[in-house]
Amino acid sequence: MSRVGRVERTTKETSVLVEIDLDGTGKVEVSTGVGFYDHMLDQLGRHGLFDLTVKTEGDLHIDTHHTIEDTALALGAAFKQALGDKVGIYRFGNCTVPLDESLAQVTVDLSGRPYLVHTEPETMAPMIGTYDTTMTRHILESFVAQAQIALHVHVPYGRNAHHIVECQFKALARALRYASERDPRAAGILPSTKGAL
Repeated sequence: MSRVGRVERTTKETSVLVEIDLDGTGKVEVSTGVGFYDHMLDQLGRHGLFDLTVKTEGDLHIDTHHTIEDTALALGAAFKQALGDKVGIYRFGNCTVPLDESLAQVTVDLSGRPYLVHTEPETMAPMIGTYDTTMTRHILESFVAQAQIALHVHVPYGRNAHHIVECQFKALARALRYASERDPRAAGILPSTKGAL
């Protein structure tokens, strides 16, 4: 049974198409008009081994906020759709990823309940190209709200803004991959004592 999600979202501010295959090989085709964000979504697909297509056209003449936010919302919705009934998955996943001087620790529960805990160094460059570094938390908030997962992201240290953000996306990719993979010992079993996720 394929685990693919496809979401189209169109507003007066953006037009977004997201397709994700949880059982892919890391094939990524991304275009949002925000170069660094494309780079981060590429990390998500490659390190999660998700086949990921993202095509966003947004009001970049205003700024990048709507484009980034709406893409994250559609990505979360597509991820939730692809998970399906969650029968037989591991449910929990975690990963710690270093990137030179920076370190990201990510833990996820595909719980059906949206909750985000996010910490990162407060002193870092405000911009990476056209990417506002304060958007990282907002991306995660938007993704979590639509994917309906509990996500804890902790960056205890780092100096370089590029590294601080990138290690978060790499660790997120691996944690999501581990949590969404099928557990061969739990075939046909929903990983919940209450019978719902």
